Amino acid sequence: MNEENLTKLLRDYKAGAVSETETLTQLKNLSINSVENLGFASVDHARELRQGFPEVVYAAGKTKEQLRAIFKALYEKSDGNLIATRASREQFEFLTDAVPSAVYDEAARMIYVDRKKIERRADKKILVVTAGTSDVPVAEEARLTSYLLGNSVSTAYDCGVAGIHRLFAHLGEIQRANVLIVVAGMEGALASVIGGLTDKPVIAVPTSIGYGASFNGLAALLAMLNSCAAGVSVVNIDNGFGAGVLASKINRLSCSQ
Repeated sequence: MNEENLTKLLRDYKAGAVSETETLTQLKNLSINSVENLGFASVDHARELRQGFPEVVYAAGKTKEQLRAIFKALYEKSDGNLIATRASREQFEFLTDAVPSAVYDEAARMIYVDRKKIERRADKKILVVTAGTSDVPVAEEARLTSYLLGNSVSTAYDCGVAGIHRLFAHLGEIQRANVLIVVAGMEGALASVIGGLTDKPVIAVPTSIGYGASFNGLAALLAMLNSCAAGVSVVNIDNGFGAGVLASKINRLSCSQ
């Protein structure tokens, strides 16, 4: 049960269309049946009610059988958009008979179902920016996550500080965006630069792109954490999904005002 269904239940009870007993039964079942035990996984069906979107599955490390069972359970007991991150094409092809509407995005490495009609506000746009083309897979994870969670999203890729003029070509987009996700490897300097160009929240995503002394993204992570630009937050290395969720939550707060 999501927020819309719960609201309908309460309105029906208030209008006398549903009895007190039936309403109480459904509310009890909501708490009792919110977790489905699959043996190898406990699927949280109440996540959508609490957080606004269903449980998201981290596919890496799961067998194709496990992912299929979890994704099918979520699909059958939710009407929201569904996401499985860090998924392989093999995992996707194995579950399509159980969830025919599932789609695989090769760049983002995500399996998703886009079935919820959402009015996306153009004035609350999330802009995803990358330093280089090698950062695009992480950026695509952030972009697709943001979109599936109900946001209007645009991108500006390959705008790193090695050719700063490329970034200035997107200055208007940067200043109009409501939230910015900045994805960069190497020394991670792009987040600080963009942080100084906007009064909106900046979510920095360090990537594992770079040569030896980048330490698989640790150098970019530390640089972003030490940014002198105010209002820059930082998620984990290569965590485009986490950035997309955070940007969506910020947007949701601003849209409710």
